Amino acid sequence: MKKYKILLVIAFILVAFQPDTATAQDWPDGLEVMKRIDRNMVSENQVVESTMIVHGRRSSRTITSRGYMVSDEKSFSEYLSPPREKGTKMLKLEDKLWIYSPGTNRVIQIAGHMLRQSVMGSDLSYEDFTEAEELEEAYECTVVAEEKVGDRSAYVVELIGKKDDLAYAKRKVWVDSERWIALKEERYARSGKLLKTTEITEVFKVQDRWYPKHMIFKDVLKKGKGTEFIIDSIQFDQDIPDHLFTKAALRK
Repeated sequence: MKKYKILLVIAFILVAFQPDTATAQDWPDGLEVMKRIDRNMVSENQVVESTMIVHGRRSSRTITSRGYMVSDEKSFSEYLSPPREKGTKMLKLEDKLWIYSPGTNRVIQIAGHMLRQSVMGSDLSYEDFTEAEELEEAYECTVVAEEKVGDRSAYVVELIGKKDDLAYAKRKVWVDSERWIALKEERYARSGKLLKTTEITEVFKVQDRWYPKHMIFKDVLKKGKGTEFIIDSIQFDQDIPDHLFTKAALRK
């Protein structure tokens, strides 16, 4: 009888400490999670007015801009303030990027190693702005956990790059399991070193989709408190003239 009881106790312990496979089986497919995010973020076109606050080691700068985007292939942005940056324009056509500076009246193509440079001293690089592919196309996506981010339940999705030329070989995204929007993200080099983090501190609903309102980007290799990015207004499915997406528009 004692032996039988001991076996029962051992069996109970083994069952109690088994991995929670039932929970894992309930997780959605990682690819479907990223498709849901893309449906929130990607549109036929959009017009965005935004504020970027760059927190340096000693001081902060506030930059406002207006951007026009068609799908994820074309975008045109113009900086509105401060006076030093006003009139600076940026044109992206697929994976090509050009910058116009009113101070020099020159148009420069940003390519090669220049893509890794900071945009206006922020924690974002030009490379971050030229990502043309949707996440579901560029990465293998797997849900690896379910965690809390603040008071929101989130799926943790691990993204492993399918190509060698991606800016980030690996990413981890915490996705709100109800609103299907990223709440935070980590971006890694091929070596496994953490390069950048993103935290979405506020979201808002536009038409029938959830969208980031306030984000904090941090290049962990740089000193400083990071860069805040605030969406002041966003409009989808607008009538955007084609001539904006030309190099001639940069000088106008």
